[in-house]
Amino acid sequence: MLLFLNDVSGSEILLILVFILMFFGSKSIPGLARTLGRTMRQIKDASSELQQEIKKSGMDIKKDLNLTGIVEETARDIQRPLDQYASDIDEAMRYESPKKTPLIEVKEEKIEPSAKPESPSALSEKAAQGDSEEGKK
Repeated sequence: MLLFLNDVSGSEILLILVFILMFFGSKSIPGLARTLGRTMRQIKDASSELQQEIKKSGMDIKKDLNLTGIVEETARDIQRPLDQYASDIDEAMRYESPKKTPLIEVKEEKIEPSAKPESPSALSEKAAQGDSEEGKK
């Protein structure tokens, strides 16, 4: 409150007091001090009242908006899919494949090295003969 007095020295304050005494006179100084004190008190009361009103209206707005409930509801809405994803991942990690069934045995035919591979034209002639025989049946 008296921050402006930080830059004012003692002799400057004494000079101001002498100026006030000369300007207003010794009889009116007590009345001025009372008036100044009342004015400062009224300003202080008004500012504290204003602060209380602002706090009260802030609390009313907070109650009306129910910010806590909205935040909690949003958190639940976000948490649900994440929990589902986590449980899906856990299930995927615990997945056991079905018991293995025996595989069908495949017999490999050995190609004799002495057999010569047939030319493509010979293979197509054999296929044509097979088709003509099926047509006769």
